[in-house]
Amino acid sequence: MGRNKAFLPFGDTTLIETVIARLREACGDLLLVTTAPDAYRHLGLPMVSDALPHGRSLAGIYTGVLHARGPAFICGCDMPFLNPALIRYLGGLSADADVVIPTHGGLLEPLHAVYTPACREAILRCLERGGSNVGFLPDVRVRVVEEDELRRYDPALRSFVNVNTPSEYEAALAEAGHRAQDAPRAGPAGGGRSS
Repeated sequence: MGRNKAFLPFGDTTLIETVIARLREACGDLLLVTTAPDAYRHLGLPMVSDALPHGRSLAGIYTGVLHARGPAFICGCDMPFLNPALIRYLGGLSADADVVIPTHGGLLEPLHAVYTPACREAILRCLERGGSNVGFLPDVRVRVVEEDELRRYDPALRSFVNVNTPSEYEAALAEAGHRAQDAPRAGPAGGGRSS
């Protein structure tokens, strides 16, 4: 994106503040996992740095699960259409699984999933062997939530829209009814990854 996408304008606020507002409707406690805590202090959220220096999404997932007192919904900072009812539903499925993970477009969605503390060791082993974000799933109890089940709460599956490119950003703004007032331009990245 050329800069920290978390702070892209999104209506009257920023992308990450939009995500936080949606999460507040669904979750009790929020925790921001980031490689750049100073950039996010103004949000007033509890924060932790990645527990491991891998710098990958799975390290962020592991850190979130490590600090959670129970099941934790983990998502990216770039998902402006999160559906609180769907998040609550996924959380309710965690009593019988270590990970509750949706599938969308034929792919698992590890950054829109619920993780319980029971999966910590499996995630750590996966990180140590350089595995993918879903490489630990064979070692834990998994509840995959298929699209037809997801559509009961989110008929258009908008929850899975994320913003990784300028064109995806402009499309998300248009979908939300916002103007592309400050589309990103090429330049140095600023701020790092946040989860």
